[in-house]
Order: sequence, then C-alpha cells, then structure tokens
Amino acid sequence: MVGFNFEILVDDSLSEVTSAEHLKKALNKRLLSFINDFEDGSWRYLKFQSYIWDNIAQTALSERERLSLIDQGYSGLHNAAKNLRLTDKDKVGEGSEIAEIFLYGVMRHHFGALPVVPKIFYKQNTQDNAKGADSVHIVIKGDDFTLWFGEAKFYNSIADARLGSIVNSVFECLTTDKLKKENAIITNVSDLDVLPIEASLKEKIKSALQPHHSIDSLKSRIHVPILVLHECEITSDATELTVQYRQKLIDFHQERAEAYFTKQMAKSQTLHKYDDITFHAILVPVPNKKLIVDAFTQHVALFKGA
Repeated sequence: MVGFNFEILVDDSLSEVTSAEHLKKALNKRLLSFINDFEDGSWRYLKFQSYIWDNIAQTALSERERLSLIDQGYSGLHNAAKNLRLTDKDKVGEGSEIAEIFLYGVMRHHFGALPVVPKIFYKQNTQDNAKGADSVHIVIKGDDFTLWFGEAKFYNSIADARLGSIVNSVFECLTTDKLKKENAIITNVSDLDVLPIEASLKEKIKSALQPHHSIDSLKSRIHVPILVLHECEITSDATELTVQYRQKLIDFHQERAEAYFTKQMAKSQTLHKYDDITFHAILVPVPNKKLIVDAFTQHVALFKGA
C-alpha cells in the first residue's frame, strides 16, 4: 500500500484548539490539516501528482476491478483514467475529481477506512449512484463500524464567500432521502461483499442499513470528512518548511475552520440530530490550482488516448 507522506499540521478536536467560546463545546467537530513539502525552493508538485495517481484506481474502479488489477499498474491507471469525466464547466468546480481522489487517499491512509462505493466509477456507470456524497467509506473498530460520507472541494480561495456553499453541499448530502439512498447503494452493490470484513460484522452493517430502520439510529455512526484543497498565498510565497510557515498555516487553517463551523452551526437546526454527527474539516493548501489541474488533465488525456 502506498503511504501517506504529507506532514500533519493539526489533528485535533476544534474545541481543544479554538479560542472562540461558541465552539469550545462543539465536541463533534475536528480539524485536520496537511501540508506538502519543498525541494530546491519549490513546492513539490510532482510528489502531489504522484500521490493522486497512486490512489486513482481506488476511486475510479470497482472493488472487483481493483482486485483483478493488483499486478497491472499501467492497465489499472489506463482503466481508471477512462472513468474520469473531466467535464466540469464551472471553473470554481474544476479539479473536483482531484479532491475526491485525494480524499480517498486520506480516508485510506489516515483513517484506515474501507471504500464501499467508488463514486467516480459509479458516476460513469449509473447516474443514480453518483448522487450524494463524494466518497462513502466504512471504518472498522473491533466488532463495530462507523459510516463516512465525504465531501471534496478544490477551490482557488477559502474566503468567507466560499464557505456557505460548502455548508449547503454538506447538509444536502445529509438529508434523510440522500442517506437512505447511500445506504441502499452500499447494500446493493457487490463491493461490500468482497471487502476484508468478518462475515458477522458484514451482516451487522447490512442489517443496520436496511431501509426499514430509522436514519436517526445511524446518526451517531456518521462521520463527514470535508476535504478542501485550496490555493493558498501563504504557500505560494514559501520556499521551505520553516517554523514560521507552519505556524502561519496553523493559524490560518484554525481561523478558517472556525469560520466554516460557525456558518454550519447557524444552519444546524435544519438537520435533525446534528450534534450526533461528527464533522472533520480537512484543509490542504496548494500554491497554484491551475498548474495542478492542467497537469492532471493532460495526464488523463494521455491515458485515455493510449
């Protein structure tokens, strides 16, 4: 398994790191912040791109396809690339699949999660299965499990004006109808059956997700990782991993997480049992969004044409 070798800046409950009084009791909110490093005075674009391509088959192939391509690296990339749509017409949303792939990597390597619905794969194969969360994972702990419905964005800014759209998108994915739809997909597609989960736990998961059970009983099992890759002036101005650079980003990400969750809490009354759900703000800065998107798009075009 390819490792996750990006440095963690913050990995804590927001209530532990915030100075905002209204967030100190918000125990269901966490902040996770990663950074890439530098080489020869430049941000390591190739390392970032390599991580995306190392994880691309996890999001763009079904579980059975992934298992059949373990020893076929090039074929795996070729088949995964064919499942990438790259048709974003909204420039704000450009690169959304890069964020989805990065989130899958984070879920896999940082949280030890198992993917149960490879969303990019299903976006190409059935429109219904593409709706809802950007990623769907299960995290196993002992003989129990949690459900992770992820949101992934790639923005050229995380100013206040952008935060409201993230709140709306997250809450839209957490409506009862959307959650029941996701649960039905998990139990109906074959991916869950071939994951390395004990048979008894697998049956426990399937039983808990049955449509006759109330979504309310699942809320305490739900985690929402909200990954935001974002263009960052602090990062574009940096040339090495200094103490000052790290601290500037820690302060910036903490402030942005506080702003985001303040907006989210302002709408919390619209989501039943909001306090039972655990939210993870995951912030990853890049120096130039366009360079990353252009390079990725060119690589995808090469694989599709191969």
